[in-house]
Amino acid sequence: MSRYTSFREFYPYYLSEHANRHCRRLHFVGSSLALLVVVIACVARDARWLWLAPVFGYGFAWIGHFVFEKNRPATFRHPLYSLAGDWVMYADILRGRVRL
Repeated sequence: MSRYTSFREFYPYYLSEHANRHCRRLHFVGSSLALLVVVIACVARDARWLWLAPVFGYGFAWIGHFVFEKNRPATFRHPLYSLAGDWVMYADILRGRVRL
């Protein structure tokens, strides 16, 4: 297992693990639903909604990896960098830097 000394060093690897467009789309949908659940929980002032955020976020992403990428999610090897990578990729998709 390779070690990364910074997120800047890790992120190109993270993007290479998301080369399949369907995988990236599933990540985007899952992250969007996770954000929606957090908003609903805040508006409803009901934390019981929050258990759905990781279910949507990781569920959609892992389907993308196992079905389309045919690889093991980076979360299993680099959990913190991977979580950061999810949100940086999400922002890069919104900015048009990463194709959806």
